[in-house]
Amino acid sequence: MSKQPVNRALFDDVMVPNYNPQQMVPVRGRGSRVWDQEDNEYIDFAGGIAVNALGHVHPELVATLKEQADKLWHLSNTFTNEPALRLANLLKETTFADKIFFCNSGAEANEAAFKLARKYAYDNFGPEKHEIIAFYQGFHGRTLFTVSVGGQAKYREGFEPAPGGITHVPFNDLEALKAAISDKTCAVVMEPIQGEGGVIPADPEFAKGVRELCDQHNALLVFDEIQTGVGRTGHLYAYMGLGVTPDILTSAKALGGGFPIGAMLTTDRVAPSFGFGTHGSTYGGNPLACAVAEKAVELINTPEVLGQVAGKRAVFVEELDKINAKHSIFTEVRGDGLLIGAELTEQWHGQGAKFLAAAREEGLMILVAGPNVLRMAPSLIIPDEDIRDGMALLDKAVEKVINSQAN
Repeated sequence: MSKQPVNRALFDDVMVPNYNPQQMVPVRGRGSRVWDQEDNEYIDFAGGIAVNALGHVHPELVATLKEQADKLWHLSNTFTNEPALRLANLLKETTFADKIFFCNSGAEANEAAFKLARKYAYDNFGPEKHEIIAFYQGFHGRTLFTVSVGGQAKYREGFEPAPGGITHVPFNDLEALKAAISDKTCAVVMEPIQGEGGVIPADPEFAKGVRELCDQHNALLVFDEIQTGVGRTGHLYAYMGLGVTPDILTSAKALGGGFPIGAMLTTDRVAPSFGFGTHGSTYGGNPLACAVAEKAVELINTPEVLGQVAGKRAVFVEELDKINAKHSIFTEVRGDGLLIGAELTEQWHGQGAKFLAAAREEGLMILVAGPNVLRMAPSLIIPDEDIRDGMALLDKAVEKVINSQAN
């Protein structure tokens, strides 16, 4: 077998072209800093898309992974294991949930949630109660079911026919939901903050109204907390800050601190509909993932970590405001905690990728949320110095994009 250089060019040769990664190839990280193959250094405001909540190579996560790696990797669901039981118990003790289902990703957690919602309605009310209501601009994953519940048609195009029984209404529009919901509705699905849809927070009164409508129509409220969960907003889960408790909650991303894991949390009332044999996952709840996730939750769910999120957000917003005062590039900075979206002015709509590439050239890793919003979801423990250094790089990147357009 011929040995090709392992670089960005190899990606185009061997990988399915559904991604278009940046030209540099990261090879190591520590904290909120990353280095590429040429040993160029980057400040990481992307956080693996809200995954690396404790930064890169956190020593306690590494130690936990190594310890478990010497014990047990995989069993299958014919058996349970100690890390899975400990993690499930920890999530039960720290959230509204009574019962937990483990899987490998956010999409799988949402797939399980939507199936459970329909099964619960089927068991308790009959087959006619199967309709799911979700929101435009929502994002819930890339399986055919989750991409259909997601409210962005571009992700469904070319994959039709999509699963039926799904309705979409505008986010933060309670009257639209009132008009759509009925006794046939089995669940309303929402993100506390729409992440991929542009970092748009749910209005607290809207969220409370959704809960009330679900109660009136015997529908379950499903919170997709894949991106907002595990400390991102300064609460262990965002529902705690909204004061609205769902019936089902999905978690992934930061749950494993970078190790793939997903979870669906629910109540004793709903859980029995997933009886023996109704759903499963070969790798879900595997000992490696659950051991790391237990340590990640323990480290994040502390006053020291959660209590500093608001302060770090304030530094981000202060620095973004300085950039905006200089360049008049943003119409709004929004989100909550360390899920931050800066919407570009209309002049720059559709050009978010230019700023992402320019930032990378300056040594900064950021994200977009659609073509109009720059998104940041860094480590929850990113040092303030790294925030300010990264923002100085973003300032340079913005200036370069503006100057290149002028020329």
